Amino acid sequence: MKKVYAFLADGLEEVEALMVIDLLRRTKKLDVVTVSIKEDKLIKSSHNIKFYADETIGDINFDEGDCIFLPGGMPGTTNLGACDLLCEQIRKYNEEGKYLCAICAAPSVLGVNGVLENKNATCYPGFEDKLNCKQAGGSVVTDQNVTTANGLGSALELGLEMITQLVSKEDADAVAGAIQYK
Repeated sequence: MKKVYAFLADGLEEVEALMVIDLLRRTKKLDVVTVSIKEDKLIKSSHNIKFYADETIGDINFDEGDCIFLPGGMPGTTNLGACDLLCEQIRKYNEEGKYLCAICAAPSVLGVNGVLENKNATCYPGFEDKLNCKQAGGSVVTDQNVTTANGLGSALELGLEMITQLVSKEDADAVAGAIQYK
């Protein structure tokens, strides 16, 4: 079973995070672990919603992961980008060809870490200059080992694309049908 690490930081956009996590877990074919980037598992979202991560960044084994997922939101994205261990592992995952996903402002974290060079990507408007990519635009963009999405309105589509990439198109279609999407 592939393991997805979903990184959570104070100030994240909670619906972007939880929509994708929920969809991935519905497959029952992915081990989705929510990870706080701080020593405390309690996360406070950009809209003051509080919830707990499964693990803290110091307690996981990055080598066991197959995917890193970064939800957006502010200042959540800034907090993710300031986490040296996470940024180091993002670069390592990319070098190894492991799957990286980010939504909203969070693709900028991939961009400043050199992940999007020579790739197409997308992000929330206003963060394009931080992508350092070949071409920016679209709602959900997959290029090689990276999938990016432009914002909350694309979270459902991002989750289904991640299922397609990590499991199969058939499983993504099954989840879409079960939630009455299209």
